[in-house]
Amino acid sequence: MKFIDTHHDQWHTITGEDGPMVTLTPAPFSLLTLMQWHAVRAHWPEGMPVGVSIGNDDEIESLAADLSRLSLVALHFPKWVDGRAYSQARLLRSRYRFQGEVRATGEVLVDMMPLLKRTGFDAVVLRGDQIRADAERAMSFFPGHYQGDVEDNHPVFARS
Repeated sequence: MKFIDTHHDQWHTITGEDGPMVTLTPAPFSLLTLMQWHAVRAHWPEGMPVGVSIGNDDEIESLAADLSRLSLVALHFPKWVDGRAYSQARLLRSRYRFQGEVRATGEVLVDMMPLLKRTGFDAVVLRGDQIRADAERAMSFFPGHYQGDVEDNHPVFARS
């Protein structure tokens, strides 16, 4: 799992005085909102790294045709108790075979780490009060699972 330090992140959002800008000039490592991406995708240069940040109430299917052009999809947890982004990550990895970075943002807590990994996230921006060392330790809490996950659809403890 990659832990993102927002002060040193290569990805940057494009905003104006009143919030996210709809008209923008393509630049490498831009992290766009879904609305921004839909506005510029027809003119975005091939091969220029771009990411899209979507809310947990947005449909992943709206990105399906563009996933091969995206390097990053950031999924947002508005509250730690709202797990819709887990389902979005699983769809990205299992149904759409997205190979880019899937990043968890928002209310991301240490306790969420094992399930984040199992559902397809490979990068996180921890909530400000969370400690990275604790999150790294949480990744080793469960050495095996009865159910498969996005990395291995076969359970570890299979019946003979």
